Amino acid sequence: MTKIIHVHLLQGRKSYFFGSIPAIYSVLSSEQIGITQSSLERVGLSKGGTVLNKKAIIKAGTLIRSSKK
Repeated sequence: MTKIIHVHLLQGRKSYFFGSIPAIYSVLSSEQIGITQSSLERVGLSKGGTVLNKKAIIKAGTLIRSSKK
């Protein structure tokens, strides 16, 4: 299964999808999403958690693919 992180910016209503927490910060700044990389890593987002603040909704999940038959 592939991990995916969905970042939804509340201002402008834009959504981004990333494969890792460091990848988020290669595109967006901590000011844009309202949380630093170290804080996001400590929150436990990798365990399927959700972060909600004034600037963004950040959710972690798994990408579901069809099985090959």
